[in-house]
Amino acid sequence: MSELIFEQNETVGILRLNRPERRNALNRTILEAITEKVRALADDRSVRVLVITGSGGQAFCAGADLKERRGMSPQEVEAFIPLIRDTMTAVANFPRPSIAAIDGVALGGGLELALGCDLRVAGRGATLGLPEVSLAIIPGAGGTQRLPRLIGLGHARDLILSGRRIDVDEALSMGLINRIAPAGGALETALEWAQQIARNGPLALEAAKDALDHGLHLSLADGLDHELACYNRIIPTEDRLEALEAFAQKRSPQFQGK
Repeated sequence: MSELIFEQNETVGILRLNRPERRNALNRTILEAITEKVRALADDRSVRVLVITGSGGQAFCAGADLKERRGMSPQEVEAFIPLIRDTMTAVANFPRPSIAAIDGVALGGGLELALGCDLRVAGRGATLGLPEVSLAIIPGAGGTQRLPRLIGLGHARDLILSGRRIDVDEALSMGLINRIAPAGGALETALEWAQQIARNGPLALEAAKDALDHGLHLSLADGLDHELACYNRIIPTEDRLEALEAFAQKRSPQFQGK
């Protein structure tokens, strides 16, 4: 079977890592497949929300495939790190909302993959962490950069320097995840959430994500200018007029992404 499975449920895409025998660990093949698929989906506006999850129920993703890594020369490892980093960047750059549905472990590169998503839901019993220092390396696929931007430098230092693993309650308290699902229910919860998001104006979702992603690290004045530019993209759209008409007629809008 393919190591990466894609399904589409109406306007929600589901990208499933499918190496359960390796706890969905990231090897070259699956990294290249994720990058290629996410970039292709970026141009497919029929997918309004993307959910990323893992097969087997025991792991979202256990990180890099250490069995493959052990067979690499130092030069091959050096070349591998940009590959895994670029995969997470491709996920982060997906232009519409993305949700990581985490059951089981999300460790190392697995957590970095989840950090590339806009939102994260984890089922009871899930374990999250960046244990790279225990392997005498550091997070190299965005962990040292995306984690502090999400949860603050103090919490990020704690997790990265200790390499410790945390449960879903602590992850929620830090802001590392957004929601807790019942054990084994991360995907179901993520799909319900994705369907709720997907009912909104798709062009508005793109513009809102753009404003959030690219405005946060600007000065307030420049951030407000960027927000206005994103807003102005929406004004001439048919969807905006449809929303006003639907409101007046007391019906649900039918957005076309135009």
